[in-house]
Amino acid sequence: MGAAHAVPPAAADGTVARPPRVVAFGGGHGLAAALAAWRRITPDLTAVVTVADDGGSSGRIRREMPVLPPGDLRMALTALAGEDVETRQMAALLQHRFGGSGVLAGHPVGNLVLTGLTELHGGDTVRALDDLCRLLGACGRVLPMADVPLDLVATVESTDPDDPRRTRTIRGQVAIASTPGRVRDILVAPDDPPVNAAVLDAIATADVVSLGPGSWYTSVLPHLLVPRLRAALAASSARVVVVLNLEPQPGETDGFSPEEHLTVLQGHLGGVALHTVIADVESVVDRCGLLSAVRECGAELVLAPVAEDGGVPRHDPVRLAGALREALGTRQGMEKHERVPQPLVPDPVRGGDEGNAAHGAG
Repeated sequence: MGAAHAVPPAAADGTVARPPRVVAFGGGHGLAAALAAWRRITPDLTAVVTVADDGGSSGRIRREMPVLPPGDLRMALTALAGEDVETRQMAALLQHRFGGSGVLAGHPVGNLVLTGLTELHGGDTVRALDDLCRLLGACGRVLPMADVPLDLVATVESTDPDDPRRTRTIRGQVAIASTPGRVRDILVAPDDPPVNAAVLDAIATADVVSLGPGSWYTSVLPHLLVPRLRAALAASSARVVVVLNLEPQPGETDGFSPEEHLTVLQGHLGGVALHTVIADVESVVDRCGLLSAVRECGAELVLAPVAEDGGVPRHDPVRLAGALREALGTRQGMEKHERVPQPLVPDPVRGGDEGNAAHGAG
């Protein structure tokens, strides 16, 4: 027999505290930063990862194999990896890129491992991800936002007044990020992709959903462009938390203020409620303008120092975790209380009851 699991202490009303169930949406380094913070708050964490990457190793693999682009999924896996030495070594191996100039040059080991596992499982990416989560002792689960690779299609407006073509339609994540100008609109293709049931189940049972930080048009907004994801989010009772970027991203949000990021997000919510916006206190120039934009969304604003020291535009996991706790309304990370069956405690044995008590001890 295995060891018995400890039961959390119950309150007088028969409820027990548990950490919040969190679903974090995004991709790339932004999602990895969010996961590094959330894992300090809860072990019940699901990363829902964009599958639109068409550059580098992921682009090469998706063009050659009928699989989802693995790069952002790999980054989420390693962000959730366990803390013991062996696990960290395995995570470092999955992140290692082959050098040289041959056919493997530039491929991270993890991209090839995930692709190979998916092929072994007959194309089941979720099963392959679950295998790697177990191998890495992951603090949570990693799932793809759609069951098929996605393409992003953007309308980009030129900033050159002499450009005869004021707007262009650009297809592909890398092309969008590298095209000079400002993104005005973005779509996903196919426009109604299949979504794994595990993703919809995670949203339905979530206490908290988080969006950002990350590439606004190519990592954050795409989740709201998938009809099944947006419908699940609109129907969810979870608290929706948005973490704003520390600075505009060249090629996507050049010149955007924090409030402009939020205004663009609001235009894509499509019935999804927004409850809390987290912004770095040093990155906000117009606090009144941002507060007005947040209130326009019906949300509350948390201003906190969440960036790393030294001027590097990266979120500090410990500081961001503190801001997330504040957003959830408690320093302990919004523990939830659930009623659980409590063991029956027999009445004290009285004279004439010993026989029944003895026979009930089996």
